[in-house]
Formats: sequence, structure tokens, C-alpha cells
Amino acid sequence: MGGAVGLKGTDDVSDKALLLGAKERSGPRALEMLTELLALYHGKKIPAALFTCSNEMGANELEKAGILDYETVYDSPDDTSAKDTRLACAAFMNGKVDLIVFCGGDGTTRDIYETVGRKVPILGVPAGVKMHSGVFGMNPAATAKTLKEFIDGRLSAASAEVMDLDEELYRQGEWSVRLFGTALTLAEPHYVQVGKMCFEEVDEEAVLDDLAEYVTDRMREEGGLWLLGPGSTVERVGRALGVEKSVLGIDAVENGRLAGSDLNEKGLLALLDGRGGARVVLSPVGAQGFILGRGNLELSPAVLRKLLKMDGGEKCDKPDFDALMIIATPAKLAATPVLRVDTGDAKIDSTFDEKGHLLVATGYRSLRLVAVGSGND
Repeated sequence: MGGAVGLKGTDDVSDKALLLGAKERSGPRALEMLTELLALYHGKKIPAALFTCSNEMGANELEKAGILDYETVYDSPDDTSAKDTRLACAAFMNGKVDLIVFCGGDGTTRDIYETVGRKVPILGVPAGVKMHSGVFGMNPAATAKTLKEFIDGRLSAASAEVMDLDEELYRQGEWSVRLFGTALTLAEPHYVQVGKMCFEEVDEEAVLDDLAEYVTDRMREEGGLWLLGPGSTVERVGRALGVEKSVLGIDAVENGRLAGSDLNEKGLLALLDGRGGARVVLSPVGAQGFILGRGNLELSPAVLRKLLKMDGGEKCDKPDFDALMIIATPAKLAATPVLRVDTGDAKIDSTFDEKGHLLVATGYRSLRLVAVGSGND
């Protein structure tokens, strides 16, 4: 829940997230995946034995999707915690399930892995802020396609890294990811994301400087409001401007000066309100390729509609993709053949599918056309 309100996650701060207006994501994302799964079977019975938990830990979403043939093996309390995740997984293990499907982020992945280890494959519906582990589908619809392939006997298990980072340090601008172990997941290269890849920056200092110079020159030439997304690549732009940019947050710069730091969704909407437009600088998550939907949930559908100048109605006609400036070093882009989006809004995602390609700056006035999509096509 913490992404849109700028908390970088909800470990130990879920009450604060709610007070800031955070909305629960796991239920809606789980429902989206289940609805798609049922549609893939043309609304007929899913040919698998389904086990779940009561209430908001699974049963509610199954029933909302119209899936009534399931067995509840764990009764969850009203106020759930990581302990309930572990107890539920232990119940699944006792039932000798073939696959555990969950909805959340890296923290949930870690809780599940600590219980099941490599005994059962796990598959995640992405709904967290931190999703560096390699067990998540690209988005709910892609997760449903992967799950159907598994149920139909066309997929086998493969190893995937379970990663997590310290949220307290993360909120302070320090990115410290830890490898917890290697779980089993489903081997589907098109619909399941790979783990986050880290790139050594020592050999790319000159390229990063060129990128920063290119972006800052564009900012000076064009003027107006610019949003700087998270990550060390974009942080180099802030350094070149001489502003103190938050490494993991979204900051605003106007006329060379900082206009907002570590902005959440409400802060971004307030800043964009009444303006003719703005641009946002983003860099893809290494190897995963996500430019939207991982680590920058502050760029919510409402914010993106303002940035892309969409009409806000049903059609989302003619989005202004020029509002997005994507930057990446050649080495990073070599391991990122496709840019991915998972905005949480199917209509916005579909506009990227229709667009097909985006320009990515790889150096000073050096541009490359790279495929982009949501994984729903």
C-alpha cells in the first residue's frame, strides 16, 4: 500500500500508510488475476483443485471472481500479519499442493520462502512496492496466463532468487538488497520477470555523465516542470543540476531549482494541477525492464493521466509519450530487450502496447528505439 503515498512499502508502517490515504492493492490485483484466469477457461470450471484461506486472504477474491469450487484450509483472523502467511503456507504444504500463488511484494515472498523453501514452486501476482525477486508475473493478466500454462501441464519449475531490502533504510534513501535464497517458480520467460540485475557503475562513469549532461541540456532548453524518477541513473541528473535528489524518490525541478522532494501521489497531483504539462525522467529496472509499476508507484494512474495528457475518459486517446524521457546506459539496455509497464490501469497499459516502441537515450543525443509493452498482448 505504501507506494503511492511515498512510504516505499508498508513494513511496520501500515497504519501510517492508511492515514495518508493509501489504498489496499493485493485484493484488487488478485481479483484481476482470477478474473483473467477464469476468462482463459471461457468461464468454465478451472481444471485444478483450489485451496485457499478464508476472508480477505483468498476466499473473498475467489468468490468475487465467480470461482466457487475451492476448499478453505486456513481460517484467517480479521487483522492478519506475516505469521498468517506462514501458517497458511504450512497448511498448503500439509495438503501437498503443487503450486502456491500469492499476491504481494518481496516481503511476502520472503515470508513464504522461509516456510516452503524449495519444496513447492511459488508464483507471485505483483502488488507490492519492492518486487526484485524473480517469482512475479509481469502483471496480473500475465500471471494468469502463466498459471493456466502450469495447470494445463505445459510449464515446469525453475530456480529464482528471493530478494528483499530493508524498508527503513530504503525510506532514508539507501538501497540495500539482500539475497535470502533461491526458490522454485515457473519457467515462463515471457510472463515471469527475472530478478533485478545490478550493474557496476565504475566502468560507465563517462556514459552516465554524458546522459546527465544530455538531460540537463534538454531541461534548460525546454524549461518547465521536470520530474526526476528514482534510481542511481536519474540521481546522476540531479547531481549535474546541483540539486539534492532523493535516490529512491520522485523529485520535481523547475528552472533549475528543486520544486519538490520525495513526492507522493498527492504531492505530484497538487504540483501538476493547473499546469499545461510536465516531463518525467525514468530509467528501467535492470534486466526486468520496468519503467512504470516497480519502485515508482507514486506515478499512479491519476498522475500518469495528467502527465500523458489523457482525456480521463474511457478511450485515453492520443497520449503524449513525449512527456516520458527514458534513459539507460548501453550496458543496462543490453540486458533489457523490452521495456515493461504495469501501471495498475489496463487502459493506460494498452496505450503502451499500441505504441509498441519508445525512444531511450543511451548517451549525449544518442537515442535507441526499444520495444515497450505490458505483457498483456
